[in-house]
Amino acid sequence: MAEPKQLANSFEDAIQQLEKIVEHMEQGDLPLDEALTQFERGVALAQHSQQALNSAEQKVKLLLQSKQGSVLTDLNDDDNDAAY
Repeated sequence: MAEPKQLANSFEDAIQQLEKIVEHMEQGDLPLDEALTQFERGVALAQHSQQALNSAEQKVKLLLQSKQGSVLTDLNDDDNDAAY
């Protein structure tokens, strides 16, 4: 398959592009080749966005850890709800 175009410059740009692809594909009037190309681009944008989110999460964890000087726990822990 063809190499996807350059990915978005920012997380927000990637999400915006992904939303446009989804809207276009939901119309159902794309030829198969174009639909596949758009789907491939969408997957690449989704992966790019996930990596950006993972990176941001890691930075936040590091900042909080260095600020508090303690080990972080998962924000989804029910035991930690009272601390927030």
